[in-house]
Amino acid sequence: MQNPPDNDESRRMLLKGLLVSCACLAPGTLLPKYLERTWSSTGIRDQNDEREQLNAALSAKALRHMHDVMSGYVERGEVPGLVTLLSRHDETNVDALGTRSVGGAGSQRVRRDTIFRIASMTKPITAVATMILVEESKLHLDEPVDRLLPELAKRKVLKRVDGPLDDTIPAKRPITVRDLLTFQLGLGLLLAPPDSHPIVKAMYERQVGVTPFPAQMPHPPDEWMRRLGTLPLMYQPGESWLYHTGSDVLGVLIARASDQPLETFFRERIFEPLGMKDTSFGVPAGKLDRFVSCYSFSTQTKKLDLTDPPNGQWSHSPIFPSAAGGLVSTVDDYHAFARMMLNKGAFGQKRLVAVSSIEMMAANQLTPEQQQMGRLILGENTGWGFGVSVLTKPDGLATRAGRYGWNGGLGSSWWNDPNEGLTAIIVTERTFESADPPNVIKDFWKSAYEAIRTEY
Repeated sequence: MQNPPDNDESRRMLLKGLLVSCACLAPGTLLPKYLERTWSSTGIRDQNDEREQLNAALSAKALRHMHDVMSGYVERGEVPGLVTLLSRHDETNVDALGTRSVGGAGSQRVRRDTIFRIASMTKPITAVATMILVEESKLHLDEPVDRLLPELAKRKVLKRVDGPLDDTIPAKRPITVRDLLTFQLGLGLLLAPPDSHPIVKAMYERQVGVTPFPAQMPHPPDEWMRRLGTLPLMYQPGESWLYHTGSDVLGVLIARASDQPLETFFRERIFEPLGMKDTSFGVPAGKLDRFVSCYSFSTQTKKLDLTDPPNGQWSHSPIFPSAAGGLVSTVDDYHAFARMMLNKGAFGQKRLVAVSSIEMMAANQLTPEQQQMGRLILGENTGWGFGVSVLTKPDGLATRAGRYGWNGGLGSSWWNDPNEGLTAIIVTERTFESADPPNVIKDFWKSAYEAIRTEY
């Protein structure tokens, strides 16, 4: 979850296009109603009770500072609205700020139950779904996927990643379930221009690649897999780390292994057990009044451009439910998932997955060479487990390795730090401009750690 280095500018600008598929108040001005905070009632103490704050898990002083910092982004118009959540031990703090659309007020106010597009924060959920099937022996980590995904049998591999599509050699081994979880299947997001890399151009033409927002996949899962199966791999299975595509392939695999539509499996096996009542691949009509617009920042006009309204692409069930980035959710829904992860598969008195499954998910699965290959997306000192990034060295925020989680390129971020017992989630309406998260996200990360280290 580190930030990428400030070099390789041409690749960074290419990645920007791929990943994103109100004047300031004067000092002392009272905040408008839509900037007021919302404290949870799950353990946070009275902010004026200093004696109780001495034993608090989250610093009231730091939480007030976080509120002020986050409010600044809304006041300056950098984000229309956002919701933050910090949870540590038995305390949870939620702060809802701003509006659901630019210029909105009153009924447009962002609330704790406002629904956001969580994009690639879908990937960890997909990994958990996969591990459920592994535990049931419907899938096996080191089993070739050919049995359920014959489209990926007998793969060919490009001799050169920028070479012609017919200049190939046989794959040294089949693709496994583990390869899909760790993004080592040999196919995925390649940070290269289509005009110099035929494989990138072919993925766009077949509509199976990472498309600029807001285009969703236009083909149903079986047709999507058929199209993907016509392409050679970029690299040998297990040799490289290539982002994104593995999760979409897992979505098809989960549906076939469970003999259920992906959205049904997610709902019955994850969302309903965890009480995630607002998480889905589409927003029903009765909930659209809680769904945000989505914006991207224009470098030309220096303003936010609307990329998807509430009644846009997520207002109905998608043709292709993307297991890599298709879900919408709320902070409380995602908190339920995150706490299950932090509790190593347990929720309440029940268990969703085994301890060993969560431990594998949250362990780095990459070699140093693979980490280097993915550094523009992963950042420095960061690896990849099953569906989540994993901090491999202290980074100036965390004092020890082990933090895990992931971002959503449409404006969200989540991580757990098991060393601190900390869960942090932020959801916004502004897409990332690159793999390097916007300042509002980075300031949230910083403020979250201040909340556990600042004097009360």
